[in-house]
Amino acid sequence: MRALVYHGPGNTAWEEVPDPEITDDGDVVVRVDATTICGTDLHILKGDVPAVHSGRILGHKIDGTQAEYVRVPGGRIANIGVHGEAATLHLEEQWIRDITITTGLVDTSSTPTLMRLITTGQIDAKRFITHHFGLEEFDEAYDVFARAADTSALKVVLSRPKE
Repeated sequence: MRALVYHGPGNTAWEEVPDPEITDDGDVVVRVDATTICGTDLHILKGDVPAVHSGRILGHKIDGTQAEYVRVPGGRIANIGVHGEAATLHLEEQWIRDITITTGLVDTSSTPTLMRLITTGQIDAKRFITHHFGLEEFDEAYDVFARAADTSALKVVLSRPKE
């Protein structure tokens, strides 16, 4: 099978890789017909995520959002995503505001709700897709997503040709 493989900062390749194998009773093998590019991928490609080593296959079916800070008195500060540089949060200014602070990578706790809303038509996910590419066009797709401010990319989808 073919996959986008990370080989270090700024170095990826569309390569032939071994087919996945089922090694545990809970494993499944899924054929990916389409995938999206996640903001986390961009940080990985820049070398901002040292835990990702050469040989890692990239791509997300469902992804998170870029880091955001929401500051509301008595509310929450949600820090979601991977940062490529320092993200300073001044606790000395926040402690008096009666807030809850959470941080971490995007989790999947809301995925069942999101999938239900999409499958029942309450959310039209297609409205968020701004760019389509073939799987083999990953270089151009990543470039477009990395320059979202210039290309107006919101969600970039890569998919295999219809058979």
